[in-house]
Amino acid sequence: MRRSGRKSWLAGLAAGIIVLFGLGLAAPRAEETRAGRTAILLDIDGAIGPATSEYLRQGFAQASDRGAALIILRMDTPGGLDTAMREIVRAILASPIPVITYVSPSGARAASAGTYILYASHLAAMAPGTNLGAATPVTLGGGEGGEADQKAPQDAHMAKAVNDAAAYIRGLASLRGRNIAFAERAVREAASLPSQEALAQGVIEIVATDLKDLLAQAGGRIVTVNQQKVTLDTSAVDIVAIAPDWRARFLATITDPNIAYLLLLLGVYGLIFEFLSPGAVAPGVIGAISLLIGLFALGLLPVSFAGAGLLLVGIVLMVVEAVIGSFGVLGIGGVVAFVVGSIFLFDNSVPGFSLSWPVIATAAAMSAAFFLLAIGAAWRAHRRTAVTGDAALLGSAGHVVAWDGGRGLIQMPGERWQARADAPLAPGQRVRVVARDDLTLVVVPDAVSPPQE
Repeated sequence: MRRSGRKSWLAGLAAGIIVLFGLGLAAPRAEETRAGRTAILLDIDGAIGPATSEYLRQGFAQASDRGAALIILRMDTPGGLDTAMREIVRAILASPIPVITYVSPSGARAASAGTYILYASHLAAMAPGTNLGAATPVTLGGGEGGEADQKAPQDAHMAKAVNDAAAYIRGLASLRGRNIAFAERAVREAASLPSQEALAQGVIEIVATDLKDLLAQAGGRIVTVNQQKVTLDTSAVDIVAIAPDWRARFLATITDPNIAYLLLLLGVYGLIFEFLSPGAVAPGVIGAISLLIGLFALGLLPVSFAGAGLLLVGIVLMVVEAVIGSFGVLGIGGVVAFVVGSIFLFDNSVPGFSLSWPVIATAAAMSAAFFLLAIGAAWRAHRRTAVTGDAALLGSAGHVVAWDGGRGLIQMPGERWQARADAPLAPGQRVRVVARDDLTLVVVPDAVSPPQE
């Protein structure tokens, strides 16, 4: 009976394993039957930067792995960095999967860098009440790019940037068969269009109220994917939204200019504290990690070297103030350089990549408090009576312990010294130190000493 029971138990276990194995084999087949019936939805919400390009890179890779039929970029952006935008455009142009960029919801925009992405997409769509355009490039320290009434660059550097951007978007418009004239005006004149006018002028192909309407209108359209004509089949397509993973979210956090700025300051002050108080360890470790992360983030952002230099000069001056104590001269100059450098550290004309005034004010106030505390400590140390060295001995009083001729032993607070004097002294007599000769004190009778018998 035991053997038969054991055999039945083993048979049941084997049957269960076979069933699970069969289900495991069947699952991929079920997924394969849905291959090509999925539309991957990726959201571009806010300024376009390194985190955006990383998120889309991951999204495109997942769409390829899933064998998706479409990639939908739902976009609402004021613009962003040129480098990140060009990475996204290259990914779209190289994608083996058709990409639809959809400016949504109502009230959204595809300004600046968003216009280039819209032009690069296989299909361009907008929701009612949205707009696109204003694609004039902005550069650090260069001209007034982005003003709607500017029709000519102000200097050679800006002229190169505008001409390059105009040629770039003209190429995208020609590739996708869209309105080339408006594309150039969007760059050179910062022109903008609402959705219905964009549709009428051949800038986009679809105005859709929602994703369902978008798929319905996209079905049956012919697009060119990697130089091949593809007819879109959007019937019964499932929309799968993909959120950014932890790496993209972490990158988005540290490339926020305010976060990168605070990480940089935390790193610098952590190391300064460690150098001034060796052995604390924690400030040095935290400072080093914060500084490395902050520098990595700054390397991905449009940083002004002049602003960074002023910021560094300001920090150095405040540190020197704390070390040598110039009673405010270096500290005030350091705070001024710190604030000016913070203002110019990032280009305010790049949407979403500028420092907020509250952050600058808070950092400046904390730095000013740092050097004010240093000044206070220096002033108190300057006024405090010396307790060691010659400064502490000269003028101090003691009494004679033993005396013979012109030399003897005197008791000072906490210690005994060899002493000499020109006047005769007696044990117990109070004396005052007037000089020190190596290890011998020169003393005189103290005026307040009682008369000797």
